Formats: sequence, structure tokens, C-alpha cells
Amino acid sequence: MTATAPREEQLWSRCAGCASLLYRKRLRRNLDVCPECGEHARLGAPERLRQLVDPGSLCLLPDRPPEADPLDFVDVLPYPHRLTGARASTGLAEGVVCATATIGGHPVALAVMDFRFLGGSLGCAVGELITRAAERALDDRTPLVLITASGGARMQEGALSLMQMATVSQAIAALREAGLLTVSVLTDPTYGGVAASFATNTDLVLAESGARMGFAGPRVIRQITGRALPEGFQTADFLLRHGQVDMVVQRRSLRARLMALLAATRAGRPARSPVPRQEPASHRERVADDGAVLARPTGPVAEGDAGTPAVRDAWDTVRMARHPGRPTTLDYLDSVFDGFVELHGDRLGADCPAIVGGVARLAGRHVMVIGHQKGHTTAELVARNFGMASPSGHRKALRLMRLAARLGLPVVTLVDTPGADPGVSAEEQGQAAAIAENILTLTVLPTPVLAVITGEGGSGGALALAVADRVLMLENAVYSVISPEGCAAILWPDRSAAPQAARALRLTAPDLRRLGVVDEVVSEPSSAAHDDPAETAHRLRAALLANLLPLLDVPPAILVRLRRQRFRRFGANRVGARAGLR
Repeated sequence: MTATAPREEQLWSRCAGCASLLYRKRLRRNLDVCPECGEHARLGAPERLRQLVDPGSLCLLPDRPPEADPLDFVDVLPYPHRLTGARASTGLAEGVVCATATIGGHPVALAVMDFRFLGGSLGCAVGELITRAAERALDDRTPLVLITASGGARMQEGALSLMQMATVSQAIAALREAGLLTVSVLTDPTYGGVAASFATNTDLVLAESGARMGFAGPRVIRQITGRALPEGFQTADFLLRHGQVDMVVQRRSLRARLMALLAATRAGRPARSPVPRQEPASHRERVADDGAVLARPTGPVAEGDAGTPAVRDAWDTVRMARHPGRPTTLDYLDSVFDGFVELHGDRLGADCPAIVGGVARLAGRHVMVIGHQKGHTTAELVARNFGMASPSGHRKALRLMRLAARLGLPVVTLVDTPGADPGVSAEEQGQAAAIAENILTLTVLPTPVLAVITGEGGSGGALALAVADRVLMLENAVYSVISPEGCAAILWPDRSAAPQAARALRLTAPDLRRLGVVDEVVSEPSSAAHDDPAETAHRLRAALLANLLPLLDVPPAILVRLRRQRFRRFGANRVGARAGLR
């Protein structure tokens, strides 16, 4: 009896929804959907492809970008050990499988994420592979279909994983410009950086029955808000009711729905000529058509370089970035800029106080300034939601960015937020899609964009204002894919490991300068920004002018092309090269 037990386990499965004991072959014939209750079991990427594409049409794209452990990340296990374990348990090289195929005879490029591989997390390799699939779709003039299943960005790759949100989004933007259809199919679960970028910024967003999607996960929302969540929160039906998806589709109908959408697209007018694809930029200087240098290379900063900030422990820097006396966006608008005129509202019914923006002058030049606003006192922090923007805040920022482009004004953003608002109402109003739209729009905005991380740069809430031609960072600011406390709670036994997590995440300005995430570190007075705000403002003003002036005369098309090159560098190829520089 004992000898046959493993075979018995293979023959039967227990439904996670109704606990029914199901004959495995019958369940597989039903596409892993429980015939008793309709529960849709999670699928690996290979099985998902078998269900969707025409037999014999599948052609897998190369799936082994260069190995990269850019941060030398170690929690209770070294990151390379976790990768080895994921590969052994799934049989996959990474957390996504990319291919070309036909669906009902319609050619497509596909990128299918697999939650079994480190929670389907978005790292540099995954971002590179999905971007290559999008570039293949552009080259072949075919639609791109994305099947998402992810817990979010990969913590072990720090801010570099955050950059993948912009890298993939700009590949989506290129397909949009070429008139090629992009479709995402949300499966269970789709959260974090994936939800706040390519999962929701495609032309069509479908949700498989039973899927859950949101920017913040339910556990995080409960911990932060202390509130019970509504029935069916973040489920496919919830998303449909709140206007965040085009349709909810049963698994047995998904292939047919995709066929119908692809057929309608093919029947339409011919697609426009493609936008030339840009290869990853090298370490050389970026040069305009007229030979003028637009930006210096963002190669590693050698220790001891002139102007290199003094090394401070990462956890001490985190506490410095959060200091209540640290200058805020409104402080800088008063001390760095002149004549600020604030503009309010998202034009859809709300005005988020965590985002301030409007027209100002910088050394006599008009600019659009947008930033997160925290405050100094408890009352101010509460009134501004601690600088955590709601969807209306991101949409207000989006409106001002687009206005700046129409008026020909440069955009300056000041980033200081622990992250986007994780509340229930924010999820109901489409937080992930609001962030995704900002990221996508910034990749194509035809006016100079200059971003400054002034305090905390937290996750997608920060990136929503930081897809820029040049990214500056104050010396005692931090920029990360997740807070040290959040990282410690997930990868270490408890939150007391937050100082260790801060060091492992490489979230300080010198670290991010070496990794190429930021272009310049703006030094603070020897004590800190909050001890000498006037001197800090003087240094920031000088840095803004030095970085903005070379961008003002660059033609919009070149500006956008170079911005895309900047973020395309963050694929696995570049990260692998950087890993060898340390």
C-alpha cells in the first residue's frame, strides 16, 4: 500500500477552492479548471502555451541572457542559490517564456510569465526577455500577447528591477506608435511592478476568471490600513466593476477570445511604418546629430573621485532620507524656483494633496515642476498622506506632463515618497494602471524631463515621476524597489533585519550612481540637507541648470530616442557587464 502512495497522489488532485478530490486526467482535460466549483488552478508557462497556440506553430525565443547578480544580494541565502533552486524545480531558465506562434492562424509574439519561478518576479533577465519579445513583434509586424503572473519586481536586484518597468513600457510604446496591437491577459496573481507597468498599459487588458490584480497585495493593505477588505477585493470581477479591464474570460474561452481580437485587428487598416528599434546604449557619450554631447556616460564612479560623496551606512542614510526636517517639494519650490503657480486637479473628480505641481521659473526659464509633498509636522504628513499619491495624484501629474509637452516646457520632477498609496480606495480607482500610464507617457514625452530623488524614492510610486532624460539624487536620499522593512519581512525572519536589508538593496546614491540608475549625485552640506536648507537649495539649483540647459536645444525626436536608450541599457546584457566591474 505504501509503495503505491506516490502513484495515487499523481492520479488525484484536491481543488483549492472546494476541496473536492478530482481525477487528475479529468482535471487536465478541463484545462485545470475544477468541474465542481470552477476554480482556475495556476498554470505554468509551458502548459499555458500548449492551451493557447496552434499545434506545431510554437517557436521558442532564446531564454538565456547573461547571468547577473548585480547587488551580490544575500539574505538567508545568496541570490544565485535561489536562482539555481528555481531552475531545478521548474525546468525553466527564468520566470518568463517567450515565443512566436500562431493563434487561430494569426501570427503573434508571446511572453508568458510563470509564478512558480521566484513568484514570477520581474528582474533584469525577465525584463530583457519580455523586451526582446516586444522587439521581435515590432520586427515581424505582429501583435504582442502578454500573460502575466507575478508578485512584482524582484527585490534581490534592487532598483535595477524597478527600471524594468520603464524598459518594458517603452517597448510597448514603440508597438503602439507602429500601430501594432498589444494584449495582456491577467492571471492569478498579478501584483506590484508588473501590474503597474506592462500588465495594464497595453491596448487591451483581459482578466482570466479567478485572477487577482493590484498594485499592493491584500496583506500589505491590511497591515498598513488596519481595515478589513471588501468581499472579492482585487478579483477579476472587482476589476471589471471598477473599469480596470476590458473583459473577464473563462479559461476555456480564452483562446477563442484572443482569436476574435486578433482577427479584428488584422482586418483593420494596415499598420503604420515601425519606429526604428534602438539597441542598448553603450558607455560612450550620447551625441546629438549635430555632434553636441547631450549627456555623459553613466559608468562606475571610482572611489576617491572628486566630488564623490562620503560613504555613509545604508541604514543611517535611510533614516536621514526620512528625517522630518528634510526639505520638501514646497520648500524647494520656494527656494530653488521662482514664481511658482500651483495647478490643481486630475479633471476626473479629485485633487490629491500628495502631489503638487505647476508652472515656475528656473533662472528665468519657465518649467513645469511636479513633486511629492510630505510635510514636516504630524498634521502636515497626515494631510498629505505622507507623500503617497493616489491614482488621482498620478493622473494630475500626467495631465501636467502632457500640458508641458503642448506648451514646450521642460518638466522637472522632485521625488520623495515611501511609495504609492496602498489603500482600498486607491485600488478601486486603478492605482496600478495610473502608475503604468505615467511611466509609458514619460517614455515618449517630447520635452526635456529632469528628475531629482530628494528624499525617499519608493518603488513604482517614485518611478511614476522618474522616467527622465537625466536622474539626479541628493546625497542622503534613497531609491529602492521596496522599503528595507518590507524586504526584511519577506526575505529575513523578521523586520529587525531592516538594516541588513538596506545594505543588501544598494539603495544609496553612491551605489545607484555606480549601477547607472542615477546620473549625478548632488552633494549636501557636511551635516545634512535639513541642517542647511539654503545651501542645499543652492547646490540643487546649480545641478538642475547644469543638467537641463544641454537638453533644451535637442530636437524632440532625438530626446525621446536617447531617453529610450537610457532605460534600454537596464536589460540583462548591461547588468551582466556591470556585475563584472565590481
